[in-house]
Amino acid sequence: MGIEDFLSSGNPRLDQQLKFSAEIDKMTEVYRRTMLISGVRNENDAEHSWHIAVMALLLKEYCVEEPNVERAIKMCVVHDLIEIYAGDTFAYDVAGNASKAEREEAAADKLYSQLPPEQGAELRALWEEFDAMETTDAKYAACLDRTQPLLHNTLTEGHTWRNNGAVRSQVEARAQIIKEFMPEV
Repeated sequence: MGIEDFLSSGNPRLDQQLKFSAEIDKMTEVYRRTMLISGVRNENDAEHSWHIAVMALLLKEYCVEEPNVERAIKMCVVHDLIEIYAGDTFAYDVAGNASKAEREEAAADKLYSQLPPEQGAELRALWEEFDAMETTDAKYAACLDRTQPLLHNTLTEGHTWRNNGAVRSQVEARAQIIKEFMPEV
């Protein structure tokens, strides 16, 4: 039985939403370079997004501006969905980052067009807001997106940084938003 057989409820909107829900399961197959704290393997995008969404519930008290935690959690959950099609780009990969915006825009077009229009527009707007890092909520989500791999790398003795040639100046530059928006962290 294929997904088309299963998803024929007679409600086209529901079918579209369920197909999208099945499609985003592919996040579990997008592996990042960050090693799990246990050291058994690299984490996947779904694990990373879940982890920072939980962190959003915990760490708002350290922000210099009060974020809307619900909006920040939404951004945490959706910020890497486009990597289903664009792939994960390692934060310190200069060459990969050169084409990242173009790949991610194309991926966003493909992904969010699979939803009912208003839902696709809402999720895309959350992703774009996160990516721009201009609002309080986006800054909070971006800080968490950067704090979580710092935590992993610290607890794995810099495994990902060492194995992928990241240098201290790159890590510090990427962490600058944390210093500004969540200085205690």
